[in-house]
Amino acid sequence: MNDSERIRNFCIIAHIDHGKSTLADRFLELTGTIEKRAMHAQYLDSMELERERGITIKLQPVRMRYSTGTEGYILNLIDTPGHVDFSYEVSRSLAAVEGAILLVDATKGVQAQTLANYSHAKKQGLVIIPVINKIDLVNVRVKEVEEEINVLTGIESKDILRISAKSGEGVEKVLQEVIEKVPPPRESEIKTFRALIFDSVFDKFKGVIAYARVFDGSLKAGNTIKLVSSRAGGEVIEVGYFAPELRKDSEIKAGDIGYIATGLKNVGQVRVGDTIAGDFNENERASLALPGYKEPKPMVFASFYPENSESYDGLRDALGKLKLTDASLTYEPESSPALGRGFRLGFLGMLHVEIVSERLRREFDLSLIISTPSVEYHVITNNGEAVKIRSASLIPDPNLIKKIEEPMIKLKLLSPSSYLGALMNLMSEIRSRYIATSYLGHEVIILEYRVPLSEIITEFYDKLKSISSGYASMDYEEDGWEEANLVRLDILIAGERVEPFSRVVPEKNAYDEGRRIVEKLKKILPRQLFAVSVQAAIGGKIVARETLSAMRKDVTGYLYGGDITRKKKLLEKQKKGKKRMKESGKVNIPHSVFIQMLKK
Repeated sequence: MNDSERIRNFCIIAHIDHGKSTLADRFLELTGTIEKRAMHAQYLDSMELERERGITIKLQPVRMRYSTGTEGYILNLIDTPGHVDFSYEVSRSLAAVEGAILLVDATKGVQAQTLANYSHAKKQGLVIIPVINKIDLVNVRVKEVEEEINVLTGIESKDILRISAKSGEGVEKVLQEVIEKVPPPRESEIKTFRALIFDSVFDKFKGVIAYARVFDGSLKAGNTIKLVSSRAGGEVIEVGYFAPELRKDSEIKAGDIGYIATGLKNVGQVRVGDTIAGDFNENERASLALPGYKEPKPMVFASFYPENSESYDGLRDALGKLKLTDASLTYEPESSPALGRGFRLGFLGMLHVEIVSERLRREFDLSLIISTPSVEYHVITNNGEAVKIRSASLIPDPNLIKKIEEPMIKLKLLSPSSYLGALMNLMSEIRSRYIATSYLGHEVIILEYRVPLSEIITEFYDKLKSISSGYASMDYEEDGWEEANLVRLDILIAGERVEPFSRVVPEKNAYDEGRRIVEKLKKILPRQLFAVSVQAAIGGKIVARETLSAMRKDVTGYLYGGDITRKKKLLEKQKKGKKRMKESGKVNIPHSVFIQMLKK
């Protein structure tokens, strides 16, 4: 058996909170990759935010050594996220491996991301090993879950493994199945070094460090490399593998998953999905390119402005570094008369918005003003010009618009059938078009709807979890564009339009939405020394208004008697002062208000 035949590359895919990180912990213990005294829960989740929220945000590779009898194997595992917003991380992992463990919670069964991830894995031609986790819990439904997996994958019950990642029961059998069923890396006839980049980080001493799956040839420190797409090149500083920290080695070879310290300082030159090759000429370039990943398409957009205009350069540098570790993040510079220079960021969903804003605050110490998230709209003007609009504040005057098109999605909801009524009531509250109902086993329903993307990007997921006691889940895919009767709703505070609060809403909902926003702002805006008007407007028409009353100072408190005219004179003076402040005063909106307005 040669070296490459001893390698198994695989990942764990599952819905959020089905136990991926816990199973990865047991693998690390079982293979002796991490010493027991150094072991802790969620070992591969190295980010502070991941530990706090109990979710995986970044994919994390690790190399493990495992022996069965006289044979020793190298197992390369990639732990992946489960939330719908980070499905791009999963797609990157799948392109770097030959097999996948499909993990399903014994109490919750197959859910939306289980379906989506299984579908992606089958398209990649991966070997699927189905595993039911959490069999040690009281309210398990193993037989029903086996039936759901059988309907989904066609795999018989006898071939589905049952484990408890928490206690370790049955985990060793999973590793044995990986060795038996996942094929070793396929060798190619090409002898030139080729590796596919699936992630990267930046090191100030070593430059961009590419996480790569090697498909052909071998690479050592000092070798010359070139990137097929960006054409950037240089001399390799260091190579190695993940243990799970970076561990230097003499070389990495075909079949390995490892890292390459490229020495390149420009983060834009090392893109996820690009191919790293040995030195080549232009004629060879096209033939060396490995199939990459589909380009991530942002679904949600929000503007980020630094509170202090002097922090603009710091924000630009921070976004460049984040982009290196998060290939699905997009950004472009923009400016606002009210807020100065900032960036328009593209995200895969609302959790993605929260994670990025929190990372910018924690890791780069930036205070930001964040606009209300929106989707991309296609605006057709009266003169026939088509414009892509990613910010509500840029929507033209209604008199100049011929029509507005909004992005549509095909939404899949998975839930126990007992929640069917509640789900249909929830869908009736938003703009939606029913498509179909199907069953997964006897107890799980799949509802399909066609919905405008804007309807689900804010509070829909929280409502879905609330009405279904946490059991329902969702997944969605793009489904074209559709004309809609939409208007731009502006928010004016003290007579001035506040761009981050502008949003695009259906015309029939504009009054209710305007009323809701001004009432919320009245509660959360700090009071000023003068009365402040909070208004919602469409074009030049005010559709809702609230008044934030002024802070009151008792200017007559120190008087101890005397003529009443003395009090009247002081009160009149105060009244004139408030009137003057109202005419010329400016309301400073704290950062916390923008954050609170992110969620409905």
